[in-house]
Amino acid sequence: METHEGFIRRHLGPSDLDIARMLSTLGVESLDELIEQTIPASIRMNGALSLPPAMTEEEALVALKRLANENQVWRSFMGMGYHRCRTPTVILRNLIENPSWYTSYTPYQAEISQGRLEALLTFQTMVQDLTAMEISNSSLLDEATAAAEALAMVVRSKVKKRKKDVSLKKFLVSDLCHPNTISIVQTRSKPMGVETVVSAHGAFDFDEDTIGILLQYPSTTGTIEDYEAVISKAKAVGAMVVMATDLMALTMLVPPGELGADIVVGNTQRFGVPLGFGGPHAAFLACSKTLSRSMPGRIIGVSRDADGNKALRMALQSREQHIRREKATSNVCTAQALLANVAAMYAVYHGPKGLKSIATKIHRMACRLSSSLKASGYNVSSTFFDTICINQVGPKDVEKIVGNADNKQINLRIHKDNIIIALDECTVDADLRDLADIFEVSLMSTGEEVLQANLLRTSEFMTHETFSSYHSETEMLRYLHKLAKRDLALDTAMIPLGSCTMKLNATSEMIPITWPGFNAIHPNAPASQTKGYATLFETLETWLADITGFDSVSLQPNAGSQGEYAGLLAIKRYHEANGDTRNICLIPTSAHGTNPASAVMVGMKVQKVKCDAEGNIDVEDLRTQAEKAGEQLAALMVTYPSTHGVFEEAIQEVCQIIHQKGGQVYMDGANMNAMVGLSRFGDIGGDVCHLNLHKTFCIPHGGGGPGVGPIGVKSHLAPYLPGNPLEGDSGAVSGAEYGSASILPITWAYIAMCGADGLKKASQVAILSANYLAMCLEEHFPILYRGKNGRSAHECILDVRPFKKYGIEVTDIAKRLIDYGFHAPTMSWPVAGTLMVEPTESEPLKELDRFVEAMIAIRHEIQAIIDGQLTVEESPLRHAPHDQSCLMSMEWEYSYSREVAAFPTKATKENKYWPIVRRVNDAHGDRNLICSCSAWFDSDDEIEKRIEKEA
Repeated sequence: METHEGFIRRHLGPSDLDIARMLSTLGVESLDELIEQTIPASIRMNGALSLPPAMTEEEALVALKRLANENQVWRSFMGMGYHRCRTPTVILRNLIENPSWYTSYTPYQAEISQGRLEALLTFQTMVQDLTAMEISNSSLLDEATAAAEALAMVVRSKVKKRKKDVSLKKFLVSDLCHPNTISIVQTRSKPMGVETVVSAHGAFDFDEDTIGILLQYPSTTGTIEDYEAVISKAKAVGAMVVMATDLMALTMLVPPGELGADIVVGNTQRFGVPLGFGGPHAAFLACSKTLSRSMPGRIIGVSRDADGNKALRMALQSREQHIRREKATSNVCTAQALLANVAAMYAVYHGPKGLKSIATKIHRMACRLSSSLKASGYNVSSTFFDTICINQVGPKDVEKIVGNADNKQINLRIHKDNIIIALDECTVDADLRDLADIFEVSLMSTGEEVLQANLLRTSEFMTHETFSSYHSETEMLRYLHKLAKRDLALDTAMIPLGSCTMKLNATSEMIPITWPGFNAIHPNAPASQTKGYATLFETLETWLADITGFDSVSLQPNAGSQGEYAGLLAIKRYHEANGDTRNICLIPTSAHGTNPASAVMVGMKVQKVKCDAEGNIDVEDLRTQAEKAGEQLAALMVTYPSTHGVFEEAIQEVCQIIHQKGGQVYMDGANMNAMVGLSRFGDIGGDVCHLNLHKTFCIPHGGGGPGVGPIGVKSHLAPYLPGNPLEGDSGAVSGAEYGSASILPITWAYIAMCGADGLKKASQVAILSANYLAMCLEEHFPILYRGKNGRSAHECILDVRPFKKYGIEVTDIAKRLIDYGFHAPTMSWPVAGTLMVEPTESEPLKELDRFVEAMIAIRHEIQAIIDGQLTVEESPLRHAPHDQSCLMSMEWEYSYSREVAAFPTKATKENKYWPIVRRVNDAHGDRNLICSCSAWFDSDDEIEKRIEKEA
């Protein structure tokens, strides 16, 4: 007889006794009664989800191991920006597998994010140095979408210079770029009104309409082209030069910045990040500093804290979608912070000499194989770094060579009438011997050097001491631990972020992502080698379709923002197929900032819809806007439950209004955490939705990525789902067909272990927890919005605006929470001056009560100011957070005690989290934008000299 309670008991924070107590606090008898009061009866599910019975953790791992074993891990020398690599085990264990790194949130609260901010700053420095560019962002989603973001930068730059949207919009793309990159750029360029012209190298048609050009360096066939003449021609007509590159190659080759590139993009996958069947991998974008305010993605910069000490923060956030909305530089929200940190630490561990040594070894092996092939009469490319192109191989010879390769379980790339072999860090002599046997040639003991002096890099890179200080495992272990301690992650405390769902990422869900059967496979491996993945994808698509009530699902979008883009693109392509030119997208003012940014990216015009006093969509204004849009109405984007944390009663009427006008309803699934097993988008009236697997379905945030944002659609939109990026005009939105495939086992495991009943209970407890917090705090802070029966959905908004007249800002409360050992809730969004709290179902009652205790204690501190006992400037609220240096200072200038500052509750005395900096000065960092390790580690005098020089 089984005595265990199953996985759901481990996933849920509150015990059954705790749930009963919480229900009693709310005055209801059961979870079902609470749901009846919260979710409108008209949209509640009557039956259960059609999912298989819940597995135990052991059963799920056995099932996933079976799927992993169905995948065949061949040696892939296919290239295209994807390479085998070695993840140093000290990084694998202490970063990738460490919840201190993978459960942290995006570093919006800089004071409790200094560890990963330093790692991301190191990433930026690495990219800047290797590319020889002035500034880099802290990651993008993949190389192909980074190239598309570069195109958007070029368009913005040209429009800005000409003050208006002129017709000079021809973008040239070399046919030597990776095919998937070309495909994504073509997808993205159309809504921008840009003509993408793919040209053979040397046949570029530059004219006054040309705004830019994309070049691959080294090329997709591995050749090192002379781009000097091309770049000169581009500059002559005022076109910008974008170069997609390989950072490992740049340890040996002249960097793009020295060639005259304006923007450089690429992928850091081969810096210690497994192949993963296509992702997740951290891309990058670097450019000249003059373009910094037009960059997509996050930039980490150096600022000062309240004591004048250096502190890190995310710089230039005013560019981002949550602030600029439809005018943002990009819709990118979640990027690839975790993988960027892996790549950065890989560079730190090896250092510049180590990277150069790895690159030199790879190159010499390529030279050795090339010389062996040449000696036997093969036509091999004359210049390369690691990728050899055997040209003009006849069909019969190709068939024979591929057959020989199959016998040795080796994948080669067939490109037109050429065979391409991309060597990598893992290549050893045995691999070279097998490759020589495949081509039936004798392997030579040495190879002829193919890189001429003019191609070789002479400039230094990664000269900062960070890259020469941690080469032993002891040093690296301690460095990773030091950085981890500077952050607050889920292994420390609850992160109660509204609309971001920081829930448990169970260990059993995480284990399979490091198995070779999932993470050692090239994204272009043939289907015969990926049968386990195919089964996993098919099963997951079926489950997600059932959960959402849709007919088809695409797993390709590798972030929530990409899911939005893919869903809107499907709507746009559907309308175009019907001969419609509809281009107006209605978006409520409460929507996520990614919504309007995504709508603009697909070429739609955003029209705002008002919300009423209760935070719901103003149905009459919606009706007016829909009527006004008429036959140009393309879509409505609506978040459900709402961004205000409410199940809106009129949602079905809202959908009907849009459908009556011929529009489609896009449902943002960011808040699906409150709906799984209780209500379905497809039943409500939605046509398409995206899901955030890194929220509702347990893929961890990773300090700002990775994420997965699959979309579900009704059958009429299914033909317009993203296709294979290697198949040209397919509407693809990611460089790999299945996006971040290697982390999908996390969601598979979560759904499999919960089953239908477990998923439903998780949603119920999420709603219970939010309403419990609201009930406990309502007499201390006004709750801004509630549903018809006074209930919240999975989150609630605490209104702290009434305290502003006493000089108390929402920031003061957020920073003071750090002293109490908490990450602040979502601050000033969707309503300025408020805190949006989402406890999730995974937090135990003890932690919920600890948060309540902290908020009530802060309310008492506020009351002391209101009562005139002290001023704001004298209050711990204004000076929070308090670090150890502050508390150990010989001089204590504050009116309150050190104990009040650092140990305001019993819980903080028992288990104290210490920030390492005081409140960060955001404005200083934006005024003095410095985004490299030198600015972080150098002396104050050196930094001031640099600022003066740049000024």
